[in-house]
Amino acid sequence: MPDANRPELPWEGGCRCGRVRLRISRPPLLTMACHCLGCQRMSASAFSLSMAVPSGGFEVLQGEPAIGGLHGDQSRHHHCEWCKAWLFTRIEPDPGFVNVRPSVLDDHHWFEPFIETQTAEGLPWARTPARHSFERFPPMEEYARLVEEFARVAKENTRPAS
Repeated sequence: MPDANRPELPWEGGCRCGRVRLRISRPPLLTMACHCLGCQRMSASAFSLSMAVPSGGFEVLQGEPAIGGLHGDQSRHHHCEWCKAWLFTRIEPDPGFVNVRPSVLDDHHWFEPFIETQTAEGLPWARTPARHSFERFPPMEEYARLVEEFARVAKENTRPAS
């Protein structure tokens, strides 16, 4: 969930070996956990974490990420070619956001998923504190409402105490 402990932008991060560095200069539109089998295999964990960052607020500062994992016509996973860390996912044509793995940020202690998806494929014990949980992906028409709610909750959680 969005939280007052989130550091001020811009945020920087990179892969495990440091050969690829990136910067985020705009706040995420949504934070997520995905329990699908593909994400379990890609992350070698019970689920993957991501945050949808506006495309104009994301840049690779150093290095050349390589395509790995999903090599599709529409979705591609980007990794460090050397250490193989999964950094982000781009969708074509650009929907206006990039899915960035929050664990690549230098400071990601504040991250919490707002939604979790594909719980039908998830391990029975693996759940997150996400505000919304979906057995599959939410219907496309649902995302606008989720993004709006995420922004509202983020704003409420960053207001100074009275």
